[in-house]
Amino acid sequence: MQSIYFKEEHNLLRDMVRRFVETEIKPHGDAWERDGMVPRETLRKMGELGLFGLRFPEKYGGSDMDVFAMIVLAEELGRSTFGGVSVTVMVHTAMSSPHLVYAGSEAQIRKYLPDILSGESICAIAVSEPAAGSDVGGIRTRAVRDGDDWVLNGSKMFISNGYYGDLYFVAAKTDLEAKGSRGISMFIVERDTPGFKIGRKLEKFGIHCSDTAELFFEDCRVPAENLLGEENKGFYAVMRNFQNERLSIGAMATSESATALDLTLEHLRNRQAFGGTMIEKQGIRQRLATSQCKLLAAQQLLYHAAWLDSAGKDAVAEISMVKAHCAETAQEVMYNCQQFHGGMGYIRDSPIERMVRDARLHAIGGGATEVMLEEVAKRWQ
Repeated sequence: MQSIYFKEEHNLLRDMVRRFVETEIKPHGDAWERDGMVPRETLRKMGELGLFGLRFPEKYGGSDMDVFAMIVLAEELGRSTFGGVSVTVMVHTAMSSPHLVYAGSEAQIRKYLPDILSGESICAIAVSEPAAGSDVGGIRTRAVRDGDDWVLNGSKMFISNGYYGDLYFVAAKTDLEAKGSRGISMFIVERDTPGFKIGRKLEKFGIHCSDTAELFFEDCRVPAENLLGEENKGFYAVMRNFQNERLSIGAMATSESATALDLTLEHLRNRQAFGGTMIEKQGIRQRLATSQCKLLAAQQLLYHAAWLDSAGKDAVAEISMVKAHCAETAQEVMYNCQQFHGGMGYIRDSPIERMVRDARLHAIGGGATEVMLEEVAKRWQ
């Protein structure tokens, strides 16, 4: 569907990413699912194409494009049918590394960003904990200043890119007396930092080629210059980048759903039953048409919220709506697509079966649907 939001530069980017998906991801995705990771070689190729710096300033090696470039990247990766690839890439380039550019000093940016853009250094955002997922204010990992270092103690859970990552943006409590979300700071932690340990690689319901891990900090000494941004202002940094995260999740959810509908329509046009093709059955056609209507509505909400954000307007409510509505729409669309594939939709490693599992994350990660709806409701009061 044509859109007023995309310009020629976005269309050229879309064509490039689509070619990459067809030649470099789809032929290998099944093997990556079994291996539980996206190869670093593939990520470096994406770095060479400039896909990891779309929204970063040109002076740092980025392309200085707008939020719709990020959406194009997320949409085209979503159409690969391998949700784990999408998550690996978007966590790196939209959910974690922006923290460096938003809040980092010139020295920090010059030190770390070149390898981030090239794909030599893969990033993770370490906020969630065993007892603090969507509730960022509930984190317990703490950091105490000791001379020229900060000493971190605590743990993180459900960290995407956590097992094979190189650079971690970690939220920790630096004002131990502050309540709730106050007193949180962000730190840059390198993989080989003493006292930093990567725990087990978590086995998940879906997105199998996205590595997820638990992290441990045991008297982990981080140089004072690795404080990212202002001390005790980390919560605001997390909240700011949540807008990127939630828009990218909305884009992944809607593009994956659109691809699932395409696969289902192709299947139904060929599937013979009860004296004709399945697509000729009125009830099936109408349920798919309803799914298509809801999907297009979700996409337009996504694009409108992205436009508001790019215009510098307060779009927290609208972006929270995007995260909730696009994620829940994906659940419904995927259910219908699997249903109309019949038994084949239940066979492990068929595209639809995998996509159904992968899409479940959208309603949980990056802020659960219920939390997003509370964000909307609070702004009505």
